[in-house]
Amino acid sequence: MSEHDRAPGAGKAPPRSRNALSAVLLVLACLLVPAGALASWAAHGLTDTGRYVRTMAPLADDPDVRIAIADAVGDGVLREAGRRADSGPRPAAIEPFVHDAARSFTRTETCRTAWDAANRAFHEAVLRALRDQGTRGAPVTVDPAPVIARVKRQLSDDHVPFAHRIPVTHTRIPVLPADDTDRLRKGYHVLDTAAFWLPLAAAVLAVAGITVAACRRRALTALGLGTALGGVLLVLAVAIGRRLTLADLPDALHRPAAGAVYDALTATLRTVSWLLCVLGLAVAAGAWVTGRFGPRLAARRRARGSAVPGADPVPEPTRARA
Repeated sequence: MSEHDRAPGAGKAPPRSRNALSAVLLVLACLLVPAGALASWAAHGLTDTGRYVRTMAPLADDPDVRIAIADAVGDGVLREAGRRADSGPRPAAIEPFVHDAARSFTRTETCRTAWDAANRAFHEAVLRALRDQGTRGAPVTVDPAPVIARVKRQLSDDHVPFAHRIPVTHTRIPVLPADDTDRLRKGYHVLDTAAFWLPLAAAVLAVAGITVAACRRRALTALGLGTALGGVLLVLAVAIGRRLTLADLPDALHRPAAGAVYDALTATLRTVSWLLCVLGLAVAAGAWVTGRFGPRLAARRRARGSAVPGADPVPEPTRARA
C-alpha cells in the first residue's frame, strides 16, 4: 500500500479500528442510497401532476389499457341504462352493442382527451387530500364536470351531432376510501421527510467512511461496489413490488392493464436503479485501476526523471599563445 493510499494521520489510531469504523459507515451509506432513491421517487416523482399526466398519456394507446377503459365505460353505460329504463330492451340484450361502441370510443382522440383529463383530476384530488390535514377522515372524491367539459369540447370540435347538448353536471364521485386516504397521508409525510434526510445522511456517511479509512482507495472501491449492489437490490424490489401488486388485484382480467400502469409509473425508478449500478461499478473500477497501476506509473515517471543525462560541461576557452 503506497503512501498516497493512506489517510493523513493514519498512525494516530490503529488501522484495524479505523477500517472497522469505515466499514460500518460505508455499509450504512450503501443501505441508505437505494432507500433514499425510493423515497425521493415516491415523494417527488409521483407528486408532480404535470409529470404524472405526461407519464400516463401514452397508456391511452396501450391495448390492455384500452380494453380496461372499454369495459369500465361499457359497464357504466349498462348500469345507467338499467337504472333509468322503465321499459324496452333489457341491458343484457344491448350489452354486445354497448361494449362494441365502447371499444370504438377508445380508439378516438376524444378518449385520449378524457383519459388525460381524468388522470389530472384524479391526481389533483389525491394530492390535495394528502397535503390537506383538514380532509382527515374524509374519502377522496373527484368532480367529473371538468372531464365532461373537455370531452364535450372535443366532440364539438369534431362536429359530432348534438355534442353541445351534453349536460355538464357537478357531482362528487368517491375514488379512495377514507381509511386508505389516512394511511396514504401518513405514509406521504414520512416519505416527504425521508426524501430529504436519507440522501443527505448517505452522503455524510460515505464521506465520513472514506475519511476515517486507513486506505481510502479501498474504501472508495467498497463504496462503489456497495452502491452498485444497492442499485441491484432496488431493481429487484421494483420487480417484486410489481408481482405483489398484480397478485393483490381482485380482477385478473385487467391485470395486464395494471401492469402497464405500474411499469409506466416506475420507469424513472428503474432508470435510477440502473444508473446506481453503472455509477457504482465505474467508481469501483476506477479506484481499482488507479490503485493497481497508479504506483507503477508514478515509479516509472520518477525513474525516467532520474535517468536524464546531465548537460555536458562547457569547455573553458584556451588562452592564445604569445
